Amino acid sequence: MTESPSLTPSDASAAAQSVLDAVETAVVGKRESLELVLTGILAGGHVLLEDLPGLGKTLAARSFAQALGLPFTRAQFTPDLLPADLTGAEVFDQRTGEFVFRPGPVFTGLLLADEINRTPPKTQSALLEAMQERQVSVEGTTRRLPAPFHVLATANPIEHEGTYPLPEAQLDRFLLRLSFGYPTAEQEWDVVSRRIDRRREEQEVSQVLDAERLLAVQSAVEDVHVEDAVGHYAVELVAATRRHQHALVGASPRGTLALITSARALALIRGRTYVVPEDLKDLAHPALDHRVTVKPELWLQNATGAGVVDAVLEQVPVPAAAEPVGASA
Repeated sequence: MTESPSLTPSDASAAAQSVLDAVETAVVGKRESLELVLTGILAGGHVLLEDLPGLGKTLAARSFAQALGLPFTRAQFTPDLLPADLTGAEVFDQRTGEFVFRPGPVFTGLLLADEINRTPPKTQSALLEAMQERQVSVEGTTRRLPAPFHVLATANPIEHEGTYPLPEAQLDRFLLRLSFGYPTAEQEWDVVSRRIDRRREEQEVSQVLDAERLLAVQSAVEDVHVEDAVGHYAVELVAATRRHQHALVGASPRGTLALITSARALALIRGRTYVVPEDLKDLAHPALDHRVTVKPELWLQNATGAGVVDAVLEQVPVPAAAEPVGASA
C-alpha cells in the first residue's frame, strides 16, 4: 500500500469544505448537521443518524460516499438478517471442490447500516468487531477491512414495535450521534423545486476526494493542537456527567477521547490548527448524549442524556484559551 500524500492544514480544510459543498447540492439546508457527519468521518469514527424517516439520512450517506470517492454499500437491517449476511461466509465452490470466502457488505469504504435497530442483537453485534477493529473473523480466519472504513447507521427513534434498542456497548462504538430534524418551509420548497428541475429522482454528487486523499485529510487532523486548558475542560465535562444526580452511568473515558478527537476534526474543517472551547461545546451533545444513561425512575420527569449534558455545559467553567503561538490554518 502506498503512503498517503501529506496535506497542509489549509489544503485539508479546503478539501473538507469542498466535500460539504458537494454534499449540500443533494442534502439541502443541513450544513451544520453535514459538518458533524464529516467531522465523525475525518476523526476516523462512525456516526449514528437517529431521526424520523424521509429526512435525508440515506441520501446523506450516499452523497458522502460519492463526494469522498469511497465504495458504498447499503445493508438493510431486518429481523431475519444474519451475522454472515454482513461479514460474509465461506461457500463451497463445486467447480474447484474448495471453500471460498464471499465477502459481505462490510468490505467497503462506507457502509450504510440502514435501520440498525430493526435487527436482533446478535446481528447488531456482528458490526462491533468491524467498527472497532476494522476486521472480521469468519471460520477462524481474520480478514482486514479496507482503509478507510466507516459506518453511517440510521435508526428511527419513534417506532418501537419490531425494533431492538441498541445496547450501550454498541452505542458507545459510534463516535457521534445526531439528527437532521425537519427542514424549514423555504428549505423544503428548495428540495421540491430542485426535484422538479432535475426531472428525475436520482441525484449525483461530484467526487471531491478519493480514499488516498481522505486518509491524508484524516492524517492532517492528527496535527491539530489541543491546549492543556482545553483538554482539561473536555475531561471536566465528561467527569461531570458521572456526578450528575440524574445519571445512572456517565460517559466513560472513551467519551472524552471521542470529544477531543472529533473536536480536532471540527477545528480542521473550520480552518484552524487548534481546538477552542466552542468546538467542544458544539460537539458535547453529539459525542456524549448517547453515552449517558439516566436513572430509570426518572422517566416521568423526561430526564435524558441530553438534559444531563445541558446541565454540565452550564456548570463547568469555560477556560479562556488563548490562540496557540504560531497556530494558523
